[in-house]
Amino acid sequence: MLPLAYVLAGLAALVHVYIFRLESLAWTDVRTRAVFGTTAETAETTRPLAYNQGFYNLFLALVTVIGIVGSATESEDVGAALMYAGCGSMVAAALVLATSDRSKLRPALIQGVAPALAVITLLLAGTGE
Repeated sequence: MLPLAYVLAGLAALVHVYIFRLESLAWTDVRTRAVFGTTAETAETTRPLAYNQGFYNLFLALVTVIGIVGSATESEDVGAALMYAGCGSMVAAALVLATSDRSKLRPALIQGVAPALAVITLLLAGTGE
């Protein structure tokens, strides 16, 4: 069960690294604007906000990856705590996105399903008890 949690948490981290890339490095690119449904003018205006938000996604991914490595190599309990913190925060952010605007349900599912499954799998594996 624990290896499955690592895979799901790793997938969640990869999604959040990709979101970081979109928000912090490519916010005004045509393809990124198409993903987020924004105009060139709006993207330019919101660029500092997106840059900051992208780093939040990167930090969640880093906490999760450190948790995976820690759990798999040295300290299962500390690693599990970090995976719970990273993935739990990802799930919470997805819920905020979904409840803030019903049209954002699809992006909320993209960013929230893998970490939610990772948390459930960690619980079923009995880690962090």
